[in-house]
Amino acid sequence: MEINCKDPVILNQWHPVSSLDVLTVGTVENTILLESKICFQLNSKEEVTAWLSLDDEKTLLPARISYGFIWVSLGNPPKDLFLFPEFSESDRQNVATGVFGVNVSAGRTVENFLDMGHFPYVHSGILGEEPHTEVKEYDVEISEARDEVLATSCKFYQPQAAVNSNEGMDVDYIYRVPHINCALLYKTSPVDDARLDVIIIFVQPMGEEWVRAHTGMCLIDDKSTAEQIRQFQQTIFGQDKPILENQFPKQLPLDSRIETPIRADKSAIAYRRWLSQKGLQYGVIPSAI
Repeated sequence: MEINCKDPVILNQWHPVSSLDVLTVGTVENTILLESKICFQLNSKEEVTAWLSLDDEKTLLPARISYGFIWVSLGNPPKDLFLFPEFSESDRQNVATGVFGVNVSAGRTVENFLDMGHFPYVHSGILGEEPHTEVKEYDVEISEARDEVLATSCKFYQPQAAVNSNEGMDVDYIYRVPHINCALLYKTSPVDDARLDVIIIFVQPMGEEWVRAHTGMCLIDDKSTAEQIRQFQQTIFGQDKPILENQFPKQLPLDSRIETPIRADKSAIAYRRWLSQKGLQYGVIPSAI
């Protein structure tokens, strides 16, 4: 069994390869993960099998279904995936909002998801607008106990904060990065002051500078249709895609001194430090120290 990637940090992870909603039972699907061609198949019992597509012996790969997605590993992944309890709450809509091919690294994709500073300029009229451009002070921690990066007390004014919003509001944000290539954004729900909606991005690294970004929403929303939710998020990511593909370098520098940090970049700096502490080499420019 030949695996092209040699970095154990990324090999021993669970990686998303497809949302369940686009699969047909019994059909063999093909994709690329860490430069290796793989196949996977869903059966009638909602069980998944995965293998290297060029492996004559059909050596099976670790595979699982979690949070509406198929996950595969090319190494020895942990027994459990990160916790996402909101997905199981019965009154939420869980909508896979599409997968996007992007010519950039996984780290750059996650870092862009964490960046509030671009809202007024890239997502003007939806997630931000001038003159509301200030990123207010917020808190960031790298949790060793939970093994994740967490940004809290984030606030930003948004003209259309959610699918079913029709007026601007100040939005509270919490960012979680519980996986080196996955992030969850918790934000104010326009219909329930006591709970938060969740937006997800699960990134599949096809190569060091080539990804598929799987997106989704977990919403307290009984008025919007799945198609409306999908179109809203596709509009947002469609605006992000050209920005991401113009990043230079395309791989993520883990030394924050390479790119001048500002206050708005606190979560990105913590994310880079976390990846550096893990010893990640694939798709990044490692810190010199």
